[in-house]
Amino acid sequence: MINKVILIGNLGADPEIRSIDSNIKVAKLRIATNESYRDKKGDWQTVTEWHNVSAWRGLAEKAERDLRKGSLVFVEGKLTHRKYLDKDDVERYITDVYAFTLRLLEKREQESSTSTHTFKAANTQSNKSTSNDSSDETTSGNEPGEEDDLPF
Repeated sequence: MINKVILIGNLGADPEIRSIDSNIKVAKLRIATNESYRDKKGDWQTVTEWHNVSAWRGLAEKAERDLRKGSLVFVEGKLTHRKYLDKDDVERYITDVYAFTLRLLEKREQESSTSTHTFKAANTQSNKSTSNDSSDETTSGNEPGEEDDLPF
């Protein structure tokens, strides 16, 4: 079975950071993704979806340090669901994304260079590589000197 989510969107606000037991940091992020389509009249319409994302421990610290409102980010994680009772005792449900990877996607400053910063959660199955958490990742899978046509 697979529970995997990949999002590319913009932060709606600076990360909200809090500490819980034993100074464990948690970052709450609100990420907006957009989908554009043509309606029956041929006019372009844009639909924005908002996603709640949580990042824990070292990933939360890096989000606090490096992410800001409006940042374009790549998020990889899993869906989680929780329920609670509101003030009127009505049962409510919330869907969150538990982040394993956050990648700040920066605009190209020069045509010949791209820059991304990858942050991975410390203790996840998807983090079995030997890369350093704070390392910059600039490889695209292309041969050296070969440009890709991706916008990020």
